[in-house]
Amino acid sequence: MNPDDRSRVASDLKSETAASAEEAGRSVHLGLLGRTPPFTKRQRRVFWIASTAGFFDQYDRALLSLALKQIQAGLKIAESHLGALLSVIRLGYLLALLMTPFADVFGRRRLLLYTIFGYTIFTGLIAIAPGERSFAAFEIIARAFAGAEAAIAMVIVAEEVDAAHRGWAIGLLGAVSSVGYGLAAIVFAFINVIPYGWRGLYVIALVPLVLIIPLRRMLPESMRFEKEKLEGLRPVKIWQPLAQLYSAYPRRLIMMLSVAFLASMGGNVSGLMFPKFLQETHHWSPGNVSSLFLFGGALGILGSIVAGRMSDLYGRRVMGAAFMFLSPLLTIWMYMAPGWSIVPAWILEAFFDIASSTILAAYSAELFPTSYRSTAGSALAVAGTTGGALGLFLEGVLFNLTGSHARAICCLMVFWIIAPAIIWFFPETSGRELEEISPEANLI
Repeated sequence: MNPDDRSRVASDLKSETAASAEEAGRSVHLGLLGRTPPFTKRQRRVFWIASTAGFFDQYDRALLSLALKQIQAGLKIAESHLGALLSVIRLGYLLALLMTPFADVFGRRRLLLYTIFGYTIFTGLIAIAPGERSFAAFEIIARAFAGAEAAIAMVIVAEEVDAAHRGWAIGLLGAVSSVGYGLAAIVFAFINVIPYGWRGLYVIALVPLVLIIPLRRMLPESMRFEKEKLEGLRPVKIWQPLAQLYSAYPRRLIMMLSVAFLASMGGNVSGLMFPKFLQETHHWSPGNVSSLFLFGGALGILGSIVAGRMSDLYGRRVMGAAFMFLSPLLTIWMYMAPGWSIVPAWILEAFFDIASSTILAAYSAELFPTSYRSTAGSALAVAGTTGGALGLFLEGVLFNLTGSHARAICCLMVFWIIAPAIIWFFPETSGRELEEISPEANLI
């Protein structure tokens, strides 16, 4: 960086810091979602723009789960192929790890702009997929862009908000992003009315995508990224963030990836198969399933806000282990519950699952330095993807042995129950500045 550029960046950073110091943080009430943290004007702008990334990831995930029965019928997918198909689609998040290092090299803002273009194109292609293989291929690539978007958005929020409210902000980010899940639940209720059925649901996603593209241009670059760029700590080659990630903090990385892998082995398959389970085992209509996911899900996503706030007050480690321990137990109840008792079982499971996922996401942004923080967030998604893919494969094997999806899924909960024990070995991060938690290791 030449002297003029250094001077310009330093001046911009000084101006942003001064503006933030002069403006008192202000909280905004969001109804059911509660109040926001006391954000400055810049922090509010960054938060709301970043939250659009998770919206589309949640919409796509929810749509595949909710409309699985209809997609299966429309593409003539055999029951014995279903687990393998879902497992392959989950592998799309592995490709996100190839994209996120660009955010550590070239900046968070630039990559967030590029990913939405890629996601828009392949979401449109999903709607016109002629068969099982093309559907899987388009879903894989769309998931890659969506996963990269969500990981970068998490990093942007973590780098911008104050340490005392970081968990709260990350929790609220997850809750706002879940609006995408709510939209999917609403449109799914009309799947028999909307032209072209499940294909029309993917077309609907293109409308907000087009509207958000110009909004992303208003997003400022992360001040922490600009600071490291000014100081010459930013990686300059695309392979450096990946190399640093696996060499600087290996113990932290192994623990975090192990938790994500084990939890996803049980959690992902139970979530994906549940709408199909309700329709086939309990004979629920699409409208009933949609109502549960919309109204019950609104209570479940509060787990994200509660987890963020409580982890700021009482610690990430204790809250994360407690929430994650309860999730698999409630999943077993959910698949074994008779009649309408399945409703409170699902709401409670969703609450604690979302809560534990929020704390794990916060850890992924806190445990590693700025120069490869985006890559670390994507690595968490990769671990969850591989664990989820293996869980879906094992579910298919267990289904052939037991003849029941419910029994197969309950057997997989043994892996999820192991995960909370590993969280006890995580360092405590709540209330600490990112540079204190994870100083640069000077490996460039």
